[in-house]
Amino acid sequence: MSDGAVHPGAEDQLAAIASLSRALDHEAIDYWLFGGWAVDFWVGRVTREHDDIDVAAWRRDYAAIGTALQTVGWRHTPVPDEVVGTRYQWGKAQVEFTFMTTDNDGRAVIPLPDHPIVWSAEPLGQERRELGCINSRVIPLALLRAGKSMAREGSAEAAKDRADSHALSSLEP
Repeated sequence: MSDGAVHPGAEDQLAAIASLSRALDHEAIDYWLFGGWAVDFWVGRVTREHDDIDVAAWRRDYAAIGTALQTVGWRHTPVPDEVVGTRYQWGKAQVEFTFMTTDNDGRAVIPLPDHPIVWSAEPLGQERRELGCINSRVIPLALLRAGKSMAREGSAEAAKDRADSHALSSLEP
């Protein structure tokens, strides 16, 4: 997709990101794009096809997120165990929320029941990036690069991580 072509679902997903960003910004709810769409917002172009939209948010904002999104037409499509995340659907686009808490040291933690994972020891900040005419919050570039530096297991996930890492390599260090 680096040739400037946009895959068929990208327009729907970008419209969903715009809707989500407006709704959560309006309610002053912290959120951060991460994953493939965060790469695209940092790079400034759609770099590959995306299955969904990955968003991180604070677990304490679960109810407020639901109210904000459902007010503007999002449909909640819950996952079986909502300790770590949930899903919402807007048209054909799906957003997957990953919820975080903080530990005693103020680090952002993904609260897996048996083994919480420290996601970031640094503040996630207020960084905003634009892609086309859409403006959204994104995780810090250093955190995104760190997450994409090692490919996950599975050929599809590994291929996405390699593509994302390659796209990020075009940015200044």
